[in-house]
Amino acid sequence: MAKSKLLEMHNVGIVVESLDNAITFFEEIGLTLEGRTMVEGEWAGRVTGLGNQSVEVAMMVTPDGNSRLELSRFIKPQTIADHRTAPVNSLGYLRIMFRVDNLDELLSRLAKHGAELVEEVVQFGDIYRLCYIRGVEGLLIGLAEQLGDKTAKDIMENS
Repeated sequence: MAKSKLLEMHNVGIVVESLDNAITFFEEIGLTLEGRTMVEGEWAGRVTGLGNQSVEVAMMVTPDGNSRLELSRFIKPQTIADHRTAPVNSLGYLRIMFRVDNLDELLSRLAKHGAELVEEVVQFGDIYRLCYIRGVEGLLIGLAEQLGDKTAKDIMENS
C-alpha cells in the first residue's frame, strides 16, 4: 500500500457565539464567505465525539482561494469552555495570523468593529511589521505586513 501524502491544509476552525458578527469581521480582513449551512445529527457527532449535535457553520476563504477559516456556532450541545482570553503562550490553538498589505489602514477599519491592539505594532527585522489584536468576540488574531521580498522562511533557512 502506498504511503499517504499531505495534499493541503484545508481549514482552521473557530467556534464563535455570533456567526454574523464573525463573518462581518473576517470579511473586513479580506476573507470571503464561501458558504453557510447547518450540520445536524448523530452522523456529525460521530466525527466530533459530541453525539447528536446542531451546528451552524460558515466557511470563509482567503483571496487566493488556498486557505479557509471554518466558523462554527454550536446550538446543541452548548459550548462548555472559553479560551478566548487566554494569553498567546497558553497550550493549544490560540491564534491565526494573516498577511496583509496595509497594516495601519486595516487596524483603523478593524477598530470600528471593536478590535483592540494587544500591545503595539512591532518590526521583525526588515521582513515584517506585525501585531496581535483581540478581534471579534475577543479572538486573538495576528496581522503581518511584509516589508520587502524576504520572508520568515529566508531567515529560518539562513540561521
